[in-house]
Amino acid sequence: MDKKILVELTAEIVSAHASVNEMKKEELLDEMQAVFQKLLALAGTVSEEGEAAPQEVKPAIPMSKAFGADKVYCLVCGKAFTTLKHIMVSHQLTPKDYRKQFGIPTKTPLVARKYSEAKKKIAQEKGLAAKLAEGRKRRAKK
Repeated sequence: MDKKILVELTAEIVSAHASVNEMKKEELLDEMQAVFQKLLALAGTVSEEGEAAPQEVKPAIPMSKAFGADKVYCLVCGKAFTTLKHIMVSHQLTPKDYRKQFGIPTKTPLVARKYSEAKKKIAQEKGLAAKLAEGRKRRAKK
């Protein structure tokens, strides 16, 4: 597909998104880059030799800094979040594909540690583990 068409489509998509979401200049530029790259991938870009262009994706930030106590950073765009639900919406990647693309071990959580601990504490205070076990026993009897 012609790059001019992809640029026009990118501009339309990003302007539609920006019209309903307040975005800073950096966010707008990042969004344009991400949308353009996704359109290129969907169009099945081909190199001059006629072979499929390899999709080598480098992390936006170093892996060692991506998973912190307060924030986790998206390795695709470099933005900080408490959870990486963002990867499915903005980058159309499942957690499995995201882990595979960047070599993230399955035991590494895609949420900030403090967020995870806070959710665990709330669950313990509400006794959710005991309620879950009780519900499972009831279902097993049926």
